[in-house]
Amino acid sequence: MPSGFLTNFFVVLSISCAFTSISFITLKVCLVGFVIFFIILPLIFRFCVPLQRGILFLTFITYPPNIDFSRPEKSGLCAVRNYYVTHRDDEENADIELGVWHLLPGFVARRFARQLNVPAKALLNITDSESETLSAPVEEALSALAARYDDHIGDEEKQAFFEEVLAKVPCSVVLYLHGNTASRAAPHRVELFQVLQRMGYHVVALDYRGYGDSGRVQPTEAGVVRDALAIFAHIRERTDNPVFLWGHSLGTGVSTHMLALMHRTRLPAPPAVVLESPFNNIREEIREHPFSKFYRHLPWFDFTISQPMYVNSLRFESDVHIGEFPQPVLILHAEDDLVVPFKLGYKLYRRALDVRRKAWGPVEFHRFEGSSHYGHKFICRAPNLPDIVRKFFDTYRNEKF
Repeated sequence: MPSGFLTNFFVVLSISCAFTSISFITLKVCLVGFVIFFIILPLIFRFCVPLQRGILFLTFITYPPNIDFSRPEKSGLCAVRNYYVTHRDDEENADIELGVWHLLPGFVARRFARQLNVPAKALLNITDSESETLSAPVEEALSALAARYDDHIGDEEKQAFFEEVLAKVPCSVVLYLHGNTASRAAPHRVELFQVLQRMGYHVVALDYRGYGDSGRVQPTEAGVVRDALAIFAHIRERTDNPVFLWGHSLGTGVSTHMLALMHRTRLPAPPAVVLESPFNNIREEIREHPFSKFYRHLPWFDFTISQPMYVNSLRFESDVHIGEFPQPVLILHAEDDLVVPFKLGYKLYRRALDVRRKAWGPVEFHRFEGSSHYGHKFICRAPNLPDIVRKFFDTYRNEKF
């Protein structure tokens, strides 16, 4: 046998063995990666309640960076104050401090622009023509305030002025409950605040515990609901004006849970609620969320992910709660929402039609076409949104159900 042939044979054999060795190592690495990623991590999630809460509420995701909550003007707002409300949480056996922004209605900001030192550029987006029609009682209240606050309103007077406007000027209030991640300073939230302010509403936005500059307490479903209740009670103590509820994303789960609890305990409740980009329950939302795309088809997904959150009272069952309070509901959802799929919002709507009593307030559903590209966060950019919201609020502001 020629020596060249033997040489080539052993070279090929050596290469084959090397590739076999490399393939075996690669297989082992892939197998270990699979076990860690698809078995060990889900099992850790199942037994680690703080991890479940962390993934649900995402308080560690903060943007924009370096926010000065005491200066909301730096976030693009005007005629706004920052303050804090502390409430006692007996379940946590702790006092919870909540950061709050309060925006005055646009027509008030324009009327008192000089006193509040509102920049001319900011006033371009706040016009009386886009605000509520100023009735005689509103004009009378504004005139009385103008007589008392003729000069520049300093920081010491600012809080008192905002409280007086809230108490004495007939004007609806919107309490905004945000979703997970970031804070009340997130750009898409600020954009909605500006729309509502321009429409002539007070806007009150809080950060739940663990978010923004609020108390460093890990959120729970019951905890954030108690935070929202505390701020609602705080507003109601200061005004007889209607206080509407507006929840976005995870905030829709907070809103429906809050209203169900208020109805069950016979607490004074908002006249109506807006649910923007809602889901029906957290179990189905987790399965549909983009973050779960690598896990949702695993046979043990429910056992390691969905079931533990349910057992640990991280449920946000809007499809249950929506049948437990009588207030009218306005649902807003974009077809191209990738975070909370449109089908979950529509599923909640269909569920509401099935379970709510006929004597209760109606449920309205408005879809926004995917071609508009509003996605999960920017329904506030829809040109027809102000008309939809104003009609809804005007219809039910004085209704009792």
